[in-house]
Amino acid sequence: MSKIYADIIVDISQGKLDKSFQYEIPPNLQEQMEIGKKVLVSFGNGSRTISGYVIGISDLPKISPEKIKPILEIVTEGIEIESQLISLAGWIAKNYGSTINQALKTVLLVKEKTSAKEKKYIRLLISKEDGQSYLEEFIKKHHLAKARLMEALLKNQVLEYKETMDCLKLSSAVIKGMEQKNLIKIEKERLYRSPVPQNLQKGYGYQLSKEQQEVVEDILEEWRRERPRPCLIKGVTGSGKTQVYMELIEFILKQGKQVIVLIPEIALTYQNVGRFYSRFGSCVSVINSRLSMGERFDQFERAKKGEISIIIGPRSALFTPFPNLGLIIIDEEHEDSYKSEKTPCYHARETAIQRGKIEGARVVMGSASPSVESYYRGKIGEYQLLYLNERYGGKELPKVSIVDLKKELKEGNRSIFSHRLTEKIQDRLQKKEQSILFLNRRGYTGFVSCRSCGYVMKCPHCDVSLTAHRNGKMICHYCGYETLQVKKCPSCGSPYIGGFKVGTQQIETLLNKNFPDAKVLRMDADTTKNKGGHERVLSAFAAGEADILIGTQMIVKGHDFPNVTFVGVLAADLSLYSEDYRASEKTFQLLLQAVGRAGRGKKKGEAVIQTYHPDHYSILSAANQNYEVFYQTEMGYRLLMDYPPAAFMMAMKGSCKNEILLKQAMEYCRKYIETIYKKQDLILVGPAPEAVAKVQDYYKIVLYMRHEKREILVRLKDALEKYIAVNKGFQDIYIQFDFNV
Repeated sequence: MSKIYADIIVDISQGKLDKSFQYEIPPNLQEQMEIGKKVLVSFGNGSRTISGYVIGISDLPKISPEKIKPILEIVTEGIEIESQLISLAGWIAKNYGSTINQALKTVLLVKEKTSAKEKKYIRLLISKEDGQSYLEEFIKKHHLAKARLMEALLKNQVLEYKETMDCLKLSSAVIKGMEQKNLIKIEKERLYRSPVPQNLQKGYGYQLSKEQQEVVEDILEEWRRERPRPCLIKGVTGSGKTQVYMELIEFILKQGKQVIVLIPEIALTYQNVGRFYSRFGSCVSVINSRLSMGERFDQFERAKKGEISIIIGPRSALFTPFPNLGLIIIDEEHEDSYKSEKTPCYHARETAIQRGKIEGARVVMGSASPSVESYYRGKIGEYQLLYLNERYGGKELPKVSIVDLKKELKEGNRSIFSHRLTEKIQDRLQKKEQSILFLNRRGYTGFVSCRSCGYVMKCPHCDVSLTAHRNGKMICHYCGYETLQVKKCPSCGSPYIGGFKVGTQQIETLLNKNFPDAKVLRMDADTTKNKGGHERVLSAFAAGEADILIGTQMIVKGHDFPNVTFVGVLAADLSLYSEDYRASEKTFQLLLQAVGRAGRGKKKGEAVIQTYHPDHYSILSAANQNYEVFYQTEMGYRLLMDYPPAAFMMAMKGSCKNEILLKQAMEYCRKYIETIYKKQDLILVGPAPEAVAKVQDYYKIVLYMRHEKREILVRLKDALEKYIAVNKGFQDIYIQFDFNV
């Protein structure tokens, strides 16, 4: 039998993840060995036995084979959470194209080093009678500091250290002297920093509707199957998906297990924590990038020790080291923020399902506008698909109208505010009701359109918009097609052609000018960049301190403001023609989420969508709040163009300071793929410049591959990694793989 070797880490602190040691896997352990296994090895010159974790398996020795020690045994008792997370890291490295160390540093956040907070106490070790004798002796010998401390301890046998030192004016020498005589003992208590606001109130009073109860029962029935599927809840805005989540969490907590609740944005933490705390109390905590390193460290430590049972947070919360994980919930599962943009480019949805398989945990997803990929999997039976078709309490969905901005322009209105939008805002101000204005800037990277007729410059080969560049050209970032920028519209000849350049600050200025008596709040990257920024804006708006809230996509996701009765979408087209095959889907999702913020209280809601393309299927479907019509139309285009979920797609992204070298290298990669894969069922597109073709002097080029089977793309990724590793021409080029971009 040929020799097989394992790379093993013996210390999984962040600073040492790059250092692994190679050991031989004995023949009797080879079949059982896999990434993540905990093993015992002989370590160092003294050959002491220590434990480690397998992070890689290979048949190639890194040093002389006779110098490689054998693994002693596999540890089978007491499976630790590190072992399961390392196994997950191995899966991420394999499926998303990264090194195991990159995946480990993503998954093992718990081991980041930071100082622990402690609280110290002084405890009296002797009886009160003996203490009284010592007190008299201290007074007699004029040891007044010791006397003050002993007198205080006779009144209260345990004192808080710092407060006592300050109040009694004691020195450390006094404490040390009494400690050496075994009169007192210094005790330390670990203090955990809590990011949960201290003013939250506990007290839950919510009765599930019949429809909600049926969904809960259907999911519990699915969980009783031998191999339960992930569950996807498609629920209209305001249908009460969160309450369904809570019922499922209650069921899991009663089994002594823990729960991870993923949310797409830090901005959603404020309301979500309040809702969950009101029902589950102090067993709830949060994780997000705005926490200090100490706060993050403490939450992971509390999770490992079982001191918290529910963690809420964005993508990184998925790796909370719960020892007995029972449920992962992914709220607003369609959101882009669940996809990492850094290597490894993992998707939280797929990774959550894999973690669930490793640890026997259930996965539940929810959205009013599920991703096309997830809904497709629900339709074909890979996921259990469930529906909440009614708003909770019988509330009506908002009434939505569409305003054609081309007509507004023809009527002489060049303002970003249409006549109808202005009327609706004024009406709400008179009624003392609140409005939200949404500027849809997601995905906007310089598409070119005509303000007179709405015509958009598109690639003739890829069905995506062309992007304007400063060199006077319009480029397709899928295939590299380019053409000169136009001065007049090719369709109607109008000179009103170009990009959309209005931002939230300009909107705020216009609102203050047009509605001088209105109180306006703005929520964007600038107003929320500091810690607690989201909470300050949202709590102020919830408290009625403003009449109008302006913002980008962060204000339309999951927030619940009962007094908001009007939502205005200022420019629906901005995401509609981004250079992305998912542009129509993202537009539909944003619009559906936006209009869903209106009318969630007792009053009816209204929404206005301003657009240059009132007949586009994504805008019409969003206005009618009809997901099925959108899905059927969108899937037709995906099937026609072989885009996910009709096929799988992988992007190979290269970046380098030498543009010529990068172009040559990416062309070589394409030719290499064509050499090793001769079948006609693989679609290759590019190489072509990325949407942002140069960042900090690094040029960026991408090569796309599409195939109906993901495993074919994974194999091609593995082959390319080996090809790159043995070719010196790639040493100055950074390569990143990204699936279903």
